[in-house]
Amino acid sequence: MAVLNNEIYESFLEINKAIKRLIKLDADQLGITTVQLKAIYKLASNPDISLGELAEKLRMTNSTASSLIERLVQIGLVERVIPPENRRVVSIHLTDKGKKILNQFQSSDSIFIKKMNDVLELPEKELSELLRLQKLVLKKLTIEEESGK
Repeated sequence: MAVLNNEIYESFLEINKAIKRLIKLDADQLGITTVQLKAIYKLASNPDISLGELAEKLRMTNSTASSLIERLVQIGLVERVIPPENRRVVSIHLTDKGKKILNQFQSSDSIFIKKMNDVLELPEKELSELLRLQKLVLKKLTIEEESGK
């Protein structure tokens, strides 16, 4: 049974490594880091997100997310917006330059998106089963305290 467990573990590691490698290739092609690319993607799909919410979605501390956003502001990909009706709130938005980078990532030139589209060509029944099994495995691997998030 230990061999099977090791095989499953290694399979998860290899899939994770392959995904990270593909995203890194795309990020390198765009002239940004993988973390910056992930942040841009999250910002685009979550308008008016706060720093704390972004940190949570990227699974990082607020301090780390703040440094990341500061760097993205410096290179002109995002801007901080303070709405006049509530000056205590700061939203983070993509600039036109940030949207251009995102569009380039989502274009047909993206290696990651090409490969994910290859995965999506699997029969729908197999994709559904894959997702079902992944959710089941995640549930079994999740510690009680984590499931409350």
